[in-house]
Amino acid sequence: MPTANNKVNFGLENVYYSVITDDGSGNVTFGTPARILGAVDLNLDQQGEMTPFPADNNGFYWVSSSNNGYSGTLEVANIPDAFRSDVLGELTDTAGAIYEKADVETKEFALLFEIKGDAHKARHIMYRCKAQRPAVHGHTTEASTTPQTDTLNITAMPLLSNQAVKAKCKEGDSCYANWFTEVHEIA
Repeated sequence: MPTANNKVNFGLENVYYSVITDDGSGNVTFGTPARILGAVDLNLDQQGEMTPFPADNNGFYWVSSSNNGYSGTLEVANIPDAFRSDVLGELTDTAGAIYEKADVETKEFALLFEIKGDAHKARHIMYRCKAQRPAVHGHTTEASTTPQTDTLNITAMPLLSNQAVKAKCKEGDSCYANWFTEVHEIA
């Protein structure tokens, strides 16, 4: 078990998604996590408000804070066709063309990933995410080839059943080994 805390974090890897099935009352089950290769960047900013209450002519008497999850982007080398189908609802026709339809609702999913640090690795889960379909772009090849990437806009929200937003597990913890084989649920 790591004895030291990380001083710095670096190195995003092992990005997975797990499709959520909701029974209609907010209770969810998680599908088997599937890997998204080619992780480049993850940037999720906290969403919520700090609401101060001043009193007694002496500054803030009380401060309320809300946790509305996270919102940001996941940049990958290329979004896998399986993610496009499983989460974004893209379809494949009989000739093999993958297409999107305007009236398809994207599915919720858990986002799992790992970040290295100077002392240990940490694995994370964002429990309830929605993704917006990515932009389409291309660039001509010049003297050197620069790979183009895909970026997903992601919103991570609290689970309705227990309000869990995210979890983290460090190398050496008992939850670490099976982190990417099934979604760790709060005990």
